[in-house]
Amino acid sequence: MQETMQQTQLSDHTKMLLDGQRRESASGQTIAVQSPADRRVIAHVPRAQAEDVDRAVEAATRAFPGWRDTPPRQRGRMLLRVAERIEECTERLARTIASETGNALRTQARGEAALTADVFRYFGGLAGELKGETLPLSEDLLSYSRREAMGVVGAIVPWNAPVMLAALKIAPALCAGNTVVLKAAEDAPLGVLMLAGLCNEELPPGTLNILTGYGHDCGAALVAHPKIAKISFTGSTEVGRGIMQQAGRRIVPVSLELGGKSPSIVFPDADEDWAVEGIVHAMRFTRQSQSCTAGSRLFLHADIFDSFLERLVALTSALKIGDPLDEATDMGAIINEKQFNRVCGYIEEGLARPQARTITGGLPPQSGPLSEGFFALPTIFADDSNDWRLAREEIFGPVLVAIRWEDVDDVVRMANDSHYGLAAFVWSKDIGQALRTAHRVEAGWVQVNQGTGQVLGQSYGGIKQSGIGREFSLEGMLDSFTRKKSVTVNLSIPAT
Repeated sequence: MQETMQQTQLSDHTKMLLDGQRRESASGQTIAVQSPADRRVIAHVPRAQAEDVDRAVEAATRAFPGWRDTPPRQRGRMLLRVAERIEECTERLARTIASETGNALRTQARGEAALTADVFRYFGGLAGELKGETLPLSEDLLSYSRREAMGVVGAIVPWNAPVMLAALKIAPALCAGNTVVLKAAEDAPLGVLMLAGLCNEELPPGTLNILTGYGHDCGAALVAHPKIAKISFTGSTEVGRGIMQQAGRRIVPVSLELGGKSPSIVFPDADEDWAVEGIVHAMRFTRQSQSCTAGSRLFLHADIFDSFLERLVALTSALKIGDPLDEATDMGAIINEKQFNRVCGYIEEGLARPQARTITGGLPPQSGPLSEGFFALPTIFADDSNDWRLAREEIFGPVLVAIRWEDVDDVVRMANDSHYGLAAFVWSKDIGQALRTAHRVEAGWVQVNQGTGQVLGQSYGGIKQSGIGREFSLEGMLDSFTRKKSVTVNLSIPAT
């Protein structure tokens, strides 16, 4: 594994992007970026703090009037050229993502790099859709609305799919005429910095600015900056709550894509291989389940409980865990030691619970190749309760809780008994039954008979404590990154 990791060509972009230039932090301090696969330091990036945030915001503020006034279709053409540049560097970008996140190259990182290009292409094509409306008030009154850019957008992204999530903030915000200051996750900044370089080849200086730093000094300063007109955050519910409170002090609009504890409801007629494969995808096992949409509460009907779990164990046991850069690897490593220990803590609690039955997995090995990095095993616990910690809290690791059910009303009640409401999955050959259940489940996104990822053009976002706002779509761009102005004109004034 060590030899394979050393053969990787990481991005040489390890500096921040401020006003079109690569910059170190004002203090000169740096952050070490560690490989989750073997715990080696693979790069150092600047540790931005309040002074760096101010420099970035000032650059974005200066660039805003010119970018706002650039014709929308011209902005769109620049984004389309960015998409082409990303495609030219897809493999290099994918290997960078795999090296810093621990996500497997074949099953995750290549897909993330490819989707990043698609994000810029999709929003580049929407530049002509920044339209208002007219209202037929009377023959003497013309009333119309405009979609206007908000100003400088402050964006913060997490480490689990850093480049794709950065693109989902950068591309729509720029398309709408805003400028952007984005803070990359300190654990996985290299792919975002590489993306910044590709964008910088096509965009005017100051339009996009990228910071690397910790949340408590860089992220907090960005959220509190008086010239930030909008905050877009993806991350944990706990941090999102604090950002919303801070934004509320200045009455600044926020978009929050937060955590989840998504239910998968399996009906008796879905005890087949296609549904089992779908559960593996829905649980995001090949991303170590480090996904806010992971279907980590598996509600299995009593009639198929044991048989379905038997199939599921066979499939998860076949997943190859190891070096993210190995083409044979299905499942890579947990992002860092803190998260690894957190996941292990949940597993220990499950192993100690008398009412829970360990179906597969458990604590990671203490020796051998997997002990060199932060590798976790796919772990499944069976229990009849939805009321214990592993069934209620977002673990952000490959730990699945299977819960038995018999009555539809009861399983819907359990599925909805959560403060989260991001995603859900329903599995049944009876489409009427599946749709009725999907409509009753409290989630912003419900999939029926599939466990795939989000699709561009589809409005995506959560309810309850899973977030505010929508992404991935024209609706998300208009609602999140423009403000609507109404103009009313009196047409009946006397002619001069």
